[in-house]
Amino acid sequence: MYNLEQLRMFVEAAESGSFSASARRLGKVQSAVSQGIANLEIDLGTELFDRSTRRPTLTAAGKRLLNYARAVLEQSSELDLAARALNRGHEAELTLAIDPALMVPTLEAKLQAFSERFPVTELEFQQVASSDVIGLIESGRADLGLMLADPSFPRTVELCYIGNLPFSAYCHQDHPLAALTSVSVSDLTPHRQLLSRGVNKEELAPMARVSAKVWWGNDYYVLRELIGQGLGWGFLPCHLAEEEGVSRGLKRLPISFDHKPWSPPVDRVMPKGRASGEAQHWLAEEFKALLDEA
Repeated sequence: MYNLEQLRMFVEAAESGSFSASARRLGKVQSAVSQGIANLEIDLGTELFDRSTRRPTLTAAGKRLLNYARAVLEQSSELDLAARALNRGHEAELTLAIDPALMVPTLEAKLQAFSERFPVTELEFQQVASSDVIGLIESGRADLGLMLADPSFPRTVELCYIGNLPFSAYCHQDHPLAALTSVSVSDLTPHRQLLSRGVNKEELAPMARVSAKVWWGNDYYVLRELIGQGLGWGFLPCHLAEEEGVSRGLKRLPISFDHKPWSPPVDRVMPKGRASGEAQHWLAEEFKALLDEA
């Protein structure tokens, strides 16, 4: 049965154009490479090289099988990489619980860097309302979380304040509120408000209910869709509303009681008293700077 060393000889000989060059690159004598390729041809039952000329050239079968040989070598390399990473203590999998409001543009770069540094660690994303994040961390169903801060400051998890996320009030451009040049609390009260809360129906204190009529959701992307359909008004993360705000007809409301965008604090959440692996620790440290340029 052929082995990886024979496949390396085959690929090197095909790429270098000669058995002698292949031997030099592999640190072997030419006779060992020639014999290794000959044994590979016997195992595969086909000739890989035409040796009738001074320089061996790939046969039709050789050209066809070359890509397969490369693929096997690449998979072998990935297997070795995964085994070494796991032996170094890199986690096989991490689960992240993130409020959709915190899917900020800077997150993409940090996840890209993570994928390059920890290529064998799988990530699972749980997009949940902020009020559900702590429960997932406490129960062990998530390893790392991002949430709008809970003013009660729960002590059952490890919290780290990482910054603030700007919010503003929005409605559809055809909504009655859009015609106002200054919007007060009394202006908002008659119109349906769209608010976020978790599956346990818990809402965070900063998410104040203003209107008499309310619809709830646990995902700010859903709330954005509903506001864009003219079904009410609500506070949205500025980055999310402005991402596609023009195409969705969203309009920022000139709230009279907000001189600046409302910016609730954001916490990174980790399990308390549980050792973290290298991948979790690295990502947790990176999350500290998530909102520095968001």
